[in-house]
Amino acid sequence: MKRLLLIALAVACGSTVSAATHAAAAPARVDATTPIQHLVVLLQENHTFDNYFGTFPGADGIPAGTCMPVDPSSPSSSQCIAPFHIGSNDVALGDLDHSSATHAKQYNGGEMNGFVAALNERRQDGRLAMGYYDDRDLPYYWYLAKNYVLFDRFFSSASDGSPKNHMYAVAASTLLKRSAQTSGGTAALRPTIDQTAPTIFDRLEEQGISWKFYVQNYEPKLTYRTVDQYPGNRASQVIWVPLLNIDRFIDNPKLSSHIVDSSEYYEDLKNGTLPAVSYFAPSGASEHPPGSIASGERAVRELINALSRSTSWPTSAFVLTYDDWGGWYDHVAPPQVDADGYGFRVPALLISPYSRVGTIDHTQLDFTSILRFIEDNYGLAPLAQRDAAAATLASAFDFQAAPRPAYFWSDNSTVTVLAKSSRRTLVYVAYGSGLALAGAVLLTLVALGTLRARRSRSYLHDSKQGGAL
Repeated sequence: MKRLLLIALAVACGSTVSAATHAAAAPARVDATTPIQHLVVLLQENHTFDNYFGTFPGADGIPAGTCMPVDPSSPSSSQCIAPFHIGSNDVALGDLDHSSATHAKQYNGGEMNGFVAALNERRQDGRLAMGYYDDRDLPYYWYLAKNYVLFDRFFSSASDGSPKNHMYAVAASTLLKRSAQTSGGTAALRPTIDQTAPTIFDRLEEQGISWKFYVQNYEPKLTYRTVDQYPGNRASQVIWVPLLNIDRFIDNPKLSSHIVDSSEYYEDLKNGTLPAVSYFAPSGASEHPPGSIASGERAVRELINALSRSTSWPTSAFVLTYDDWGGWYDHVAPPQVDADGYGFRVPALLISPYSRVGTIDHTQLDFTSILRFIEDNYGLAPLAQRDAAAATLASAFDFQAAPRPAYFWSDNSTVTVLAKSSRRTLVYVAYGSGLALAGAVLLTLVALGTLRARRSRSYLHDSKQGGAL
């Protein structure tokens, strides 16, 4: 019912919801139904909730007394591996296998006791699965969790690696016609795609809602058609930017122009042109093991600090999460909603001037919950069954409160409040009451201001006293 009301509101305000993928005429602009006019989404790589926040105070983290059996098929065996802080022993950091087969063995029918054994079978050191980081390693992420919103029931969408999960993050479905191709190797980089299925960017384009896909070190010629020409990790661009597997986003200049180098993110913040919805694909600083998590944290901090200094901050939300579990331990058995997932929990944070303060949100979510928020925010139709049934991110916001000031985290781990902001924003006290009514109220205030200049000056003074940074 809520979604129908949102769509009806959009229509009443002069917007149309087109069923066609590409409208012949320019569609009418659809305004957001919440104060969030800019959503930035970043998927980093390969960590579980317990691996990053398993010891975070108050979160559903690593249970006391946990010890993972080396051989789950032999209950009488006393050999097990307890969780340990990474770097505290002789276990070498590496890229753990995170194929669908490994996921199944680690999940072990819901017993959640195969994390060590599954990696040992792959001739890897299964002990590493039980390693974790904490605030000594992730000071900035733990700061964000203490001051914004940490989700401890956020699951990856698919019990698989990157390709499927990135597809779910933009289309609420796998899009892959042959799921066996998603586990790794060249086949994973050249999947057979359902070219007709819609993505969230198709929905946004239909309604004239601005969007971009920022790509770090973007190579425009690198698509699923040319991936064999790019060796090594460079070819991962095709996985992390799933639109590069879809012909229309490659061949149609109007659509392909939205896929840009990450340098445009900073230009858009500088110029006040940050889109309504933007996704960000990392490159070297993705935190993919055994890469440096410190460099990944610095890169994310740079993105958020730039947003916090911009005029877009008062109406923005930044979602940081991870595309799959990476082979690491997590103790929560993921609900099995369909044949693809869920997969294991991944870290997820919401940073916004409207996010609840220092909150651990226990809502069951996955990547399609981000899509659901976008759809609800703009009255868009769902893409598939997953996003239609998904919970939204809305519980993490408090739109009745004034937007919080921006904070700047410096290299020496100090936090500065950005006391001056070049933009002030209207607090949505009743943002669901209808755009037409809001417009009428605004026109009335303008008329009164014209007739009563002296009262207008007093009104502006009072507004600034109670306004938002």
